[in-house]
Amino acid sequence: MTDFVQSIDPASGAVVWHGAAADAAACADAVSRARAAAPGWARRPLDHRIALARAYAAQLDARREDLALLISRETGKLLWEARTEVAAMIGKVDISIRAQAERAGTTSADQPFGRAVLRHHPHGVMAVLGPYNFPGHLPNGHIVPALIAGNTVVFKPSELTPAVGAAMVDAWHAAGLPDDVLQIVQGGRDTGAALIAQDIDGLLFTGSASAGRHFRRAFVDRPGVILALELGGNNPLVAWDPAADPATLANLVVHSAFVTTGQRCSCARRLIVPQGAAGDALVAALVDLAARLPIGAGDDAAFMGPLIGTAAAGGARAALSGLIAAGCTVLLDRNRVAGRGDAFFGPVLLDATGITLPDAEIFAPVLSIVRVPDFTAAIAAANATAFGLSAGLLSGDAALWDRFVSEVRAGVVNWNRPTTGAASAAPFGGLGESGNHRPSAYYAADYCAYPVASFESAALTPLPVPGLA
Repeated sequence: MTDFVQSIDPASGAVVWHGAAADAAACADAVSRARAAAPGWARRPLDHRIALARAYAAQLDARREDLALLISRETGKLLWEARTEVAAMIGKVDISIRAQAERAGTTSADQPFGRAVLRHHPHGVMAVLGPYNFPGHLPNGHIVPALIAGNTVVFKPSELTPAVGAAMVDAWHAAGLPDDVLQIVQGGRDTGAALIAQDIDGLLFTGSASAGRHFRRAFVDRPGVILALELGGNNPLVAWDPAADPATLANLVVHSAFVTTGQRCSCARRLIVPQGAAGDALVAALVDLAARLPIGAGDDAAFMGPLIGTAAAGGARAALSGLIAAGCTVLLDRNRVAGRGDAFFGPVLLDATGITLPDAEIFAPVLSIVRVPDFTAAIAAANATAFGLSAGLLSGDAALWDRFVSEVRAGVVNWNRPTTGAASAAPFGGLGESGNHRPSAYYAADYCAYPVASFESAALTPLPVPGLA
């Protein structure tokens, strides 16, 4: 019996896409064809590969609004945010070209014997497993630099967002990319397992920490396969400024914790505030603002949409119940949205002071607030996690920022900006449970090619042999 993949619009319940799931034989065939295509693609001049990438960007631009509408329907994102995702996908091409030249290009230095040359070669066949929260932007951030570097790619989108993945691959092929250089296999966990079991040279993955642990174990005896894992976070945001306007602080907290309905790996999950009047004022302003955040769908004038689906919302509600059972005090609970379906999940604020919380990522707009007596305790609380993706400080005190940025353990650390602030022109990744020290975005060029050092002489010249006349 053939397995099928079906994606559902979480806002309306309508079917967006359906099709057959790739089985093990289909995955083996895709990797075999990618392997056969790899030498020819790698031999193509870099300028040719770059020209195809730019043609792909032009295809995305021509399809900009249709792709944004598709992302909105398949993920439940509001259309304004889906449009920003498409813009990031287009911008990724020129950024990847610059990163490749800077971090994985060719350099040469004259030597007495000739020259020393540094080149970078593609790994071969890369498997890319995409997430659902940014179904275009995040796999695009792996695929574009991998293809520019000369790799071939087999891409499995999230089974929750297959239509966006298919649209991306179609845009590449419309730009003139040979079919076997980039292929797509649709399916769920079984398809992913079948794909990574093949003879691949790299796995580029964005997703959960639990999946990252699985991949580390799965590849422990396959050292020839490069792993680039961009995982989740239990991210801290420290607000430490008694003189600041509480409403301004609350605004930045909301943009850290609740944008994309909390479905960003860089969203703040823990807010750390001072004990006393300043912390109380911030919490009061935050409760007031979060209670008023508009929730909608499609092109609504709103800040948040639904979660990716009812299953995700059910899991988030179960995790929320666990936090309340552990002793957290509910300050605001909008996990049900009147007049909307079960996938809609609004902001939740919990006071978790004195509570031992699970060190886990709840991929939803749930923010736990912890009050501490001093800034030393604030940094200790921020670092009390096995994750290390993003962290932020809200404070007008530059000395506190200097201390925070040097002591907090995270790969993305922002000052008076949301924890979700990131750019394709900078590295993006974390340590601990948040990754495996292979940051993506601008540094994706590093894991898409390996360095080759050469010492070269055009002439055969004998070397002296010590001890011989």
